Amino acid sequence: MIRVLVVDDSLFMRTMIRDMLEKDPEIEVVATAVDGVDALKKVKEYAPDVMTLDIEMPRMNGLEVLRNRPPSGDFPRVLMLSSLTSEGAEMTRKAMALGADDFMLKPKDISAVRGIGRELLGKIHNLVRISYVTRVEKPAPGIADQVVVIGASAGGPPMLDILLSSFPSPLPAAMVITQHMPEGGFTASLATRLNRISRMPVKETDNGDVLYRGNVYVSRAGYHSVISAYLGDNGQKGGRIIHSQSPPLHSVRPAVDKTFISASTVFGKRVVSVILSGMGNDGGEGMATVKQNGGSTIVCREQDCLVYGMARGALARNCVDRVLPLDEIGAEIAKTVEGMVN
Repeated sequence: MIRVLVVDDSLFMRTMIRDMLEKDPEIEVVATAVDGVDALKKVKEYAPDVMTLDIEMPRMNGLEVLRNRPPSGDFPRVLMLSSLTSEGAEMTRKAMALGADDFMLKPKDISAVRGIGRELLGKIHNLVRISYVTRVEKPAPGIADQVVVIGASAGGPPMLDILLSSFPSPLPAAMVITQHMPEGGFTASLATRLNRISRMPVKETDNGDVLYRGNVYVSRAGYHSVISAYLGDNGQKGGRIIHSQSPPLHSVRPAVDKTFISASTVFGKRVVSVILSGMGNDGGEGMATVKQNGGSTIVCREQDCLVYGMARGALARNCVDRVLPLDEIGAEIAKTVEGMVN
């Protein structure tokens, strides 16, 4: 049983979050708290495994809770609930730096709160089940000559937790993740979260990043991550990230299609493309291009996805090699990449 403390100054949000969590038989909401002072008191009293923590609260806000956590002793895993604003993005970045374990975006429309229930449950389970890693095996040095590209939107972050944590060692390929998120710093916080649980180093993209083997790059929100050809000092061919502020595609920037198509142009058949959960059609055209150029294409099965629009769009183009359960995708990626090496 996962013991959860819900912290929010809004009675409506406390009630909604509690109702969503208590639908899971493996979760028990042991208490709720109205602000940071109340939260720290109830952490001692109830010893929860996980705490959902609002950022903006009276008396003591979420950041102050993290600053006042005891230097030693048990403290719950912390899931920050962040507003979809530039200020919320900066507060989330600070919270992750202060030791928050993960974050989740609250919808602007209060009536849409119930729609985050499945993702919330997934994040709670992941916080308990997925451990932080200490990297003892460094990626093989060198410019990547093959790439794994992953696209996701709504419901994607908890799936990325499971996928990234499933690799037992660094891949002999670079990985570029394009996850739809609002601008302002949320993709940096996502990269911070993934970097803690992945055996491969994870960073948010910077313009000009060269793609190295065994490294993971999270597309920066507000820019398309376009992969262009790169020639190393020793003549080795590879790719690098170019940030493009060309107009949004499918109403999003970064767009998965931009990354998939450009990756296929540079790496040809040495591309593995994956689509996880997400609404809309982004990724379908890109996956079709990967297939046409001899690369490998994978989508997650529907029952593991919050929304199946992106995957369904790819399936409609008859360009998908494999439809797999989420917990099998990592092994399939590793096998496919190793096959390219050999």
